[in-house]
Amino acid sequence: MLAPPAAHAESPGRDAGPIPVLTDAHGRTLTLRGWNVEDKAGRGENALAAVTERHFRDMRAKGFNFARLLVFWDDLEPRPGQYSQAYLGKIERVLGWAEKHDVHVLIDAHQDVFGPAFGHRGVPEWATRTDGLPFTPHPDDWFAEYFEPAVQRAFTHLYQDEDLRRAQAEMWRVLADRFADHPAVLGYDLINEPMGELREGEDLPTAARRIEREQLTPMYNRLADAVRAVDRDTWVFVEPTPIVGEGVPTGLGRIDDPKVVYAPHFYNAGMEAGADYDPAAGWIEAYEQAVTRYPGEYGIPVVVGEWGPLNNSLPNMNRFYRDAMASLGRYGSGWAGYVWCYGGGYCAVDGAGTFRTNKELTAEPYAEAVAGTVRSSAYDSGSGVYRLEYDSARRGARRTELSLPPGPWKVAAGGKAVVLRKEPGRAWILAAPGARVTVTVTRG
Repeated sequence: MLAPPAAHAESPGRDAGPIPVLTDAHGRTLTLRGWNVEDKAGRGENALAAVTERHFRDMRAKGFNFARLLVFWDDLEPRPGQYSQAYLGKIERVLGWAEKHDVHVLIDAHQDVFGPAFGHRGVPEWATRTDGLPFTPHPDDWFAEYFEPAVQRAFTHLYQDEDLRRAQAEMWRVLADRFADHPAVLGYDLINEPMGELREGEDLPTAARRIEREQLTPMYNRLADAVRAVDRDTWVFVEPTPIVGEGVPTGLGRIDDPKVVYAPHFYNAGMEAGADYDPAAGWIEAYEQAVTRYPGEYGIPVVVGEWGPLNNSLPNMNRFYRDAMASLGRYGSGWAGYVWCYGGGYCAVDGAGTFRTNKELTAEPYAEAVAGTVRSSAYDSGSGVYRLEYDSARRGARRTELSLPPGPWKVAAGGKAVVLRKEPGRAWILAAPGARVTVTVTRG
């Protein structure tokens, strides 16, 4: 059965209704915290070769329970109607590692600058139509390539051409049919960072809202229908354009599906270009106010699919991570940082698996599954104390699961509840039905 989501606490600064929470098959309130996992360079026989079991083992060891796995239509369907069984097998192998290490996976149909026709990944070349419009690469600013005429026209054809609509829907039907029953799969992200074609005289926020309203909304309804033809239970994640990162409310309309998650990204253009975080600019506050309108209006959960700046060592980045973590915890059911890899750039950790500067602030205690209704949940990074208060369910699942990052932690439960079991990285709480429960996690 597709159960309706439960209600979440009201977020400040919104005039819409409360944002529901994400739930699991047992009706427990879920919190997802993790990272994107990708291999953009590997193609064909080498597809997903850069993703290993170590990714999932290390993420889980640091307290993360969620991975957004990037997959590419150009690898899945290199020729029209010919789906790569080898690629599906590679995805399944990765999902097996996630299952082994108890990590939920969101399968993301990723595209960057549409796809291979423009030197990136995503929509196959055979599904790319440009009407002969020009494309000029921008090697120092790849995001600017989204505004090249050929790229914008390719999006228009994807949204409007009946044969491309059918092909995209069939691609998702193939994916969902293969992985509908996989225990690691929590959701499907229908397309990464969709863009579109600007009209003459149209500013970017106006164009974004029109594209979201007139093109993305019907596309998501088509793709959700394709998924539901073979999978009735898995969550469907929908994204606005990336313009929401600048604090612009989305123009998306209703997606007629009972298990939809709103999955915006959380990037600031200035910080992506190398600028430091400016706490006085009010960007996080503006983003939070804008991004919570849509899920509040339509009553769907929020999971932020990507976030995290390129340069984490600038003077204000410690403050940024603290402010961002607090904000994400106020309204969302979770997030996936960008990106879990071993090196420099956006990588979460270095080659030895040690957090890069300030990224250790993403590892906090949290309640990953609560058997009841959460009244409050917050971590004080200054004192290192996590507090959870909830009303335990009167029937059904009774075990609440906590995730603990590395380090010594003490877990105490009160209000007709006991710490059922504790081990490195995890703790389980068992409460009496209908009890008001308090849980405190402290260092030491």
